[in-house]
Amino acid sequence: MSFRTTASPTSTEYVEDVSPGSGALPPRAWYASSDAVSLSLNGRWAFRLSPTADAQDDSFAAEGYDTEEGYDAGDWTEIEVPGHWGLQGHGAPVYTNHLYPFPVDPPRVPTENPTGDHLRVFDLPADWPARSDGGCVLRFDGVESCARVWLNGTDIGEFKGSRLPHEFAVGHLLRPRGNVLAVRVHQWSAGSYLEDQDQWWLPGIFRDVTLLHRPAGSALDFFVHASYEHVEGLGTLRVDSDVDGRVTVPELDLDVATGESVTVAVEPWTAETPRLYDGVLATEGEQVPLRIGFRTVVRQDGLIKVNGTPVLFKGVNRHEWHPERGRALDLETMRQDVLLMKRHNINAVRTSHYPPHPAFLDLCDEYGLWVIDECDLETHGFTEQAWRDNPVDDDRWTPALLDRAARMVERDKNHPSVVIWSLGNEAGTGRGLTAMAEWIRGRDTSRLIHYEGDIDCRDTDVYSRMYAAHAEVERIGRGLDGGTHRRRDLPFVLCEYGHAMGNGPGGLADYQRLFETYDRLQGGFIWEWIDHGIKDERYGFAYGGDFGEELHDGNFVCDGLLFPDRTPSPGLVEYKKVIEPVRIEGWGSPLAGRSREPGGGTDGTDGTDGTDGTDGTDGTIRVTNAYDFADLSALAFEWSYQVDGETVEAGALSVPALAPGESADVKLPTPPVDGRGAETQWTVRAVLAADTAWGPKGHQVAWAQFPLGKGSSERVARSGSRVARSGGPVLGERRITLGPAAFDARTGAPRTIGGVDVTGLRLDVWRAPTDNDNGAHWQPDERYGPLWRRLGLHRMQHRLEAVESDDDALTVRSRVAPAGWEVGLRTAYRWTSDGTRLRLTVSVAPEGDWTLPLPRLGVRFGLSSAADRVRWFGGGPGEAYPDTRSASMLGRWESAVDDLQTPYVRPQENGARADVRWAEIGGLRIEGEPEFWFTARRWTTEQLDAAEHLTDLTPGDTVWVNLDHGQQGIGSQSCGPGALPQYHLRPGPAEFSFVFSEASSRRSMPEPRSRR
Repeated sequence: MSFRTTASPTSTEYVEDVSPGSGALPPRAWYASSDAVSLSLNGRWAFRLSPTADAQDDSFAAEGYDTEEGYDAGDWTEIEVPGHWGLQGHGAPVYTNHLYPFPVDPPRVPTENPTGDHLRVFDLPADWPARSDGGCVLRFDGVESCARVWLNGTDIGEFKGSRLPHEFAVGHLLRPRGNVLAVRVHQWSAGSYLEDQDQWWLPGIFRDVTLLHRPAGSALDFFVHASYEHVEGLGTLRVDSDVDGRVTVPELDLDVATGESVTVAVEPWTAETPRLYDGVLATEGEQVPLRIGFRTVVRQDGLIKVNGTPVLFKGVNRHEWHPERGRALDLETMRQDVLLMKRHNINAVRTSHYPPHPAFLDLCDEYGLWVIDECDLETHGFTEQAWRDNPVDDDRWTPALLDRAARMVERDKNHPSVVIWSLGNEAGTGRGLTAMAEWIRGRDTSRLIHYEGDIDCRDTDVYSRMYAAHAEVERIGRGLDGGTHRRRDLPFVLCEYGHAMGNGPGGLADYQRLFETYDRLQGGFIWEWIDHGIKDERYGFAYGGDFGEELHDGNFVCDGLLFPDRTPSPGLVEYKKVIEPVRIEGWGSPLAGRSREPGGGTDGTDGTDGTDGTDGTDGTIRVTNAYDFADLSALAFEWSYQVDGETVEAGALSVPALAPGESADVKLPTPPVDGRGAETQWTVRAVLAADTAWGPKGHQVAWAQFPLGKGSSERVARSGSRVARSGGPVLGERRITLGPAAFDARTGAPRTIGGVDVTGLRLDVWRAPTDNDNGAHWQPDERYGPLWRRLGLHRMQHRLEAVESDDDALTVRSRVAPAGWEVGLRTAYRWTSDGTRLRLTVSVAPEGDWTLPLPRLGVRFGLSSAADRVRWFGGGPGEAYPDTRSASMLGRWESAVDDLQTPYVRPQENGARADVRWAEIGGLRIEGEPEFWFTARRWTTEQLDAAEHLTDLTPGDTVWVNLDHGQQGIGSQSCGPGALPQYHLRPGPAEFSFVFSEASSRRSMPEPRSRR
């Protein structure tokens, strides 16, 4: 006999229902007023975690459960709301990039479905209005992923849509004291299929919970329409309100009825000039403060225009993140993000991939940022089954999609910073997306619509791509990309590019040149703003896999311009320089002065002569205003004059308040007469002339440097002639002495130089692969990290062939090669001395068929751990590589060895300083012929390579120094394209030299003179 049972209906059926929920009020604008009092329910909540959705019955929501008799303290604890229970000791975070961490069987979810029951008991304030004065609304601003709510034992509804607000009418249920709010939150639900964003899966009530009193006659909902006519400078205001009232704007002397339009002269709102007018919407029962920004967004002449002007987005993608609180951000953290963006010349944010906390948009209005507001929608995991059963092309899910679109648009419609609505991200294509676009257009004609996955742009106003290579972007800019007629007429935006994972991204300056060359290319958004590392006592910061996830994508979640603690990475410093809104260039050289960018010499040099394309001899520079709207009146300009990296004179520079796009030729002052035969240059800076809302007086906005005399070729010639040969090697029993150095007689390896112990000096070609070296596993193109490792560049063997001594030189010959392959590098180390200094000339000749570029080419050696500080003349203050060196400023710098390290969450190659003329460390002075890349760290490259977290790196007794003739570029192949060919370090014959001498005390230089 056989039998079969089926699950009986339970109270958890809503979890797998594709509908958006039940019981919630229609969406409306987010606002607060002094007349509508509120009670925050944030704080400590009682909490109980269950393994399944039906492990507990609903009795916890019943009246009396929270009493001493009914409350089982053994099952409950407390957590903080807003918050994620997985970051508060209950369960664990899960990270995947696009794979669903549960079987794909929509709309079903696993039986193992962590479910958190939340209880909050509260009293109404003594001055809470009486019920007859109006209604009360219970508001949830964000709950992941599905919630059911009870108040005082009454089931008031359930909802999905994690990053969107939901409100419930509860006035009839409230009592003065002892109100019991019960919320059951499920980690997985049908809604989870719509929320497959690249981020941690973190359930919980992670945004504010608020009780709002709604006065009788309150505004309910309203829509501020504030357009700008740029030819006449006129703004037109109309405020539509669910409840009739009046709108006043005292500064504009306006008093007008709701629903009526009025046109007056105004100053427009832009991200550069965020002019807001304070107003009031007054209904019978409420006064609502308004912050009105007049601006008009259109697609015209194939371009995105705001107030009649095409805009160039210099943007970032921003997930909400805090290393301890996850997506539960407070206002000050949001403000910190906005201020950091403004101070790094960023002008735009794409809210990847969901609407942010509404307070963030208030800050964007106030400080000035263009916003692409993105719907809480991603179904990326369906790509694994060729998008079969994708909810966005299934009519059953369309109500949920429309609900999400409406909740985004209605909440955020009154923000002038929001210029584009985005339907979502990586959700394929389908009828549901078309329905969303049609609904949005019917509701709001004042903004454009974006969706990257709509490759033919049927539903969008913008042609958008992710991670397109430079060559393809240029073809698009030139109109040679093909596609539909509609797409060819649309503006182009890289909604994601410059994948900021680990060391990098590289190639940003090359992208920016394209954006500024072709009008159709209206900029892009770096992926992304911040590393999503979780603070963890085991690792410092944890990433995917550190919590035992069955499926995970490792440190792919750490791909931001900020480290998890919000410290700017070198990538953010580079981006700031690349997108600076003032161009300071040498006369007759359109790219001079922006940065010292490499020419990609095949011998590993930077391919330049050190002059940046201008010799600066006529003392004239060209300043160009690269803002879209603002003039330069807020900036002051300064010049300084350096001799061998030391500033000897400085002063103010008079630059007119140029309008956007205008340029002026500006004469620098007469340089000091006596350059002392040294390397001299100008540095020109643009800084804030006074304190602003986002930055202090003196904050640097843009800069450039202009060499005046003695380029690198002259410097090399002078330096080489200084080490005249004076006496040859002297052979002892076990040592060879040459000038200030002693060498091992058998191997020819240096043991001491000027009394400083030196160990392990030899050719080095390996670097701990960066995330961008390793590339993404789905990329078919060359990923050099794995190829280098396959070739064995991480385990090169050094075969000593000869130690030769003649009258004036010691020469050591070797062959450096990987096991298992015929390729090699024939290497000669030639040592000479003038008696006090030591010169090393390294000659390298490749043998065999080298098909790969090298990671690096130079020498490595060890010094005592007492070598803990470095002084150098070269690029700084931060790290730089061939395609990430725009922000490297030539000067004299000093640092502790430990501070040279860049703390990428997953350790990798880092910390190189570019264009180094000389460096002093551990009692040695090292001069390069030509300039070199300098790196020093307290662990070997091999130890760095083996580390998975920063806590794996333990300082040793040796400081390892790399002096590199060349470095491979970085690129952004962790998700995008690799380094451009001009930044490849192709094997070829190379010769480079270093001069070692005793380190001098810091040379005394006169204080800079101020000339005004």
